[in-house]
Amino acid sequence: MFDDADYRDDEDYDPEPVYLDDADKIKPDADAADDGEDLPPLLDLIATKTDSSRQWFVVHCYSGYENKVSSAIMQRIETMGMRDKIFDVIVPTEEEIEVKDGKRRNVQRRVFPGYILVEMKMDEDSWYVVRNTPGVTGFVGMGNDPTPLRQDEVKAIIDRMESGKPVIRHDYKVGQKVRIIDGPFNDFIGMVAAIDVDKSKVRVMVNFFGRDTPVELDFTEVQKV
Repeated sequence: MFDDADYRDDEDYDPEPVYLDDADKIKPDADAADDGEDLPPLLDLIATKTDSSRQWFVVHCYSGYENKVSSAIMQRIETMGMRDKIFDVIVPTEEEIEVKDGKRRNVQRRVFPGYILVEMKMDEDSWYVVRNTPGVTGFVGMGNDPTPLRQDEVKAIIDRMESGKPVIRHDYKVGQKVRIIDGPFNDFIGMVAAIDVDKSKVRVMVNFFGRDTPVELDFTEVQKV
């Protein structure tokens, strides 16, 4: 936190340097500390950002209707004048690459199907607006007492959404027989010896001229037999 400093108009004033070891000797000016009229704008911004009454809550809704429920809440915020109490709604998603039968497709997958996140100041009015939105079945918490997420939980979810690294899902297994469908070994039958999810690669043992030969292939170059 910032400490107010004393200023002097004396031309000969030469302030004594302060070293880290002497930091505990510095005493804040009580009068300056109590004077809130001259606080820098940055402090006001920090106070706003750390408003403890503004928290994230998990709302349960019908699975598959997360986006519709999110849009409905945002609309109710405007029509019911709740912008000062309900601030944001998030449907946590992540990019996913699905590889199946040698085909790859990119999809946006919901991280928590049937749940959305709402940033709000919880009181009777804001609770009523969210709880009575069509598709909402309730808040996550003990009984009728909604439990806010911790800051580290919110950060983990946001970081996961913003990581930019897609999740790769496949249905290959070590020891499984596959057919190579592309490249110089096209139409060969082999057995999966290893899977590298980070590189989207499989190592397939192929019998070539009577010898088992390891071949590294992309997920899209093989399919299950």
